[in-house]
Amino acid sequence: MATAVNNYLQGNFAPVDNELTAEDLPVTGRIPEELQGRYLRNGPNPIGVDPAVHHWFVGTGMVHGIRLEGGRARWYRNRFVRGDSIADLKGWERVPGPRHGMGDGGPNTNVIGHAGRTFALVEAGTPPMELTYDLETVAFTDFDGTLPGGFSAHPKRDPAKGELHTVSYYWEWPYIQYTRLGTDATVKKVVNVPVPGGTMVHDCAITESQVVLFDLPVTFSLDAAMGGTPFPYYWNPEYGARVGLMPLDGDEHDVRWCEVDLCYVFHPLNAYDLPDGRVVLDVVRHPRMFDHDKLGPNEGTPTLERWTVDPVAGKVLEERLDDRGEEFPRVDERVVGRRHRYGYAANVGIDFAHGPMLKHDLKEGTTTTHDFGTGRVTGEGVFIPRTPDAAEDDGWVMSIVYDATSDSSELVVLDAQDFTSAPVATVQLPQRVPFGFHGNWVPDES
Repeated sequence: MATAVNNYLQGNFAPVDNELTAEDLPVTGRIPEELQGRYLRNGPNPIGVDPAVHHWFVGTGMVHGIRLEGGRARWYRNRFVRGDSIADLKGWERVPGPRHGMGDGGPNTNVIGHAGRTFALVEAGTPPMELTYDLETVAFTDFDGTLPGGFSAHPKRDPAKGELHTVSYYWEWPYIQYTRLGTDATVKKVVNVPVPGGTMVHDCAITESQVVLFDLPVTFSLDAAMGGTPFPYYWNPEYGARVGLMPLDGDEHDVRWCEVDLCYVFHPLNAYDLPDGRVVLDVVRHPRMFDHDKLGPNEGTPTLERWTVDPVAGKVLEERLDDRGEEFPRVDERVVGRRHRYGYAANVGIDFAHGPMLKHDLKEGTTTTHDFGTGRVTGEGVFIPRTPDAAEDDGWVMSIVYDATSDSSELVVLDAQDFTSAPVATVQLPQRVPFGFHGNWVPDES
C-alpha cells in the first residue's frame, strides 16, 4: 500500500530532528547596534505522526531563537517545548505544572516575553509553558494559580498599560473566555462570553476601549474527535459568522454582536475606535476553512480586508484592501489598538505556499513587496522600532527566510523605510527552520 503524502510534512514543513546550539553566527551586512535581545519563533515539530491524518496545527512545539548583541549574532538555539507527549517519546522526565483539558502537549503556536519571563503559547485549553532565557523548558504555568483555564496563542499587549488581552476557547466550553493578564503575569480579569457552539477562536483584537471577539463557522466535531482526528474543527456554514464588541471594563452582558459574511479569520492586523462609536477592524479573511482540505489552511485566497463595525446599526461594512494572498499580519506593537498606517504580512498561495514579504501603506492604499530572491520565501515579519519614539515605520522588519535551493534558513533584517532594498543584515542559521507560526522580538531589557 502506498504511503500517504501529506503536504504539511514535506519540504520546509517537515520537522527537524536535532536540538542545536551554535555561537557567533556568520553575518552578511551589519546588524544594527540598537538590536539587543532575542528573536524567537515557535512552530509545530511533529514526531511519529500518521501522515494520513496529520494536521499542520498539531505536533509538539519547537522554539527557535537568535540572540543579537553588539552588532553580532551571539547564538542560535532550537529546543522542543517539552510537553508530556514529546517527553514520553524521548524518554525525558515530565516537567511540573498544571494540566487540564488537552493540556499535556508542548505549546506550538507563539512565544512571547512578558514580565521578564518567556512563555510558549497555544490555544484550545492548554496552559502556557514557561521557558528559560536560553529556551529550556521550565514548567506549565497557570500564572501563580490565577489562570482558571487555557490561554491563547495571540495575546494583545496594550501599549499604554502593558497588560495582555486574550480570548480563548475549549471544545467543552459553552462560551469563549476573555482574560486580562497584568504586567506582573497574574490574571486580573476573566469574562465568559456565551456562544452557540464549540467555535474555534484563534485570535482577537483590542482597541483603546474594547475587545473585539470573533465567533465564526469553524466548530468542533465530536464525531471526528471520536474517530481519532487530531484536529477535529471543521467548516460549519450553518453556524453563521459574527464579530462582537465588549468594553474592556464590561462583561458578557455588554457584548454587542454584528453579523458578517461567512468566512474565517485567523488573524486581525489591528483595530481602533472611531469618534462616532464605530470600530475599524483590519483582518486577513479566508473564504472558508477546513472544508475540502481538513489538514491545513488551504481553502482559497486569504485577503486583507477592512471591516467597519457599527454596533448601533448592528452592521459591518466589509471592504477588500488588497487582492494578494497573505497571512501572518503584523503592525508596529506601539499602535496596537490605535489607528495604524502600516502593516506587514507574508505572501501565501495555494497549499499555503510561502512567498515574499508585503508592506501595506493603508493611508496611501499601496503595497510594496520585498522579494528575497529565487527559491527564497518568508514567514511572519516582526517590526522593531529604531527608538521608542520613532515614526511608525522607522525601524526594521525581521523574519526567518527559507532558501529552497540550499535547503537552509536565515534570519533577515530589512529596513522598513527602504523595503525593497537589500537586507540590512542576514544571519546564516546552522540548520533549516521549518515553516512555523508566530514569534516576537524580545529586547533584553523587557
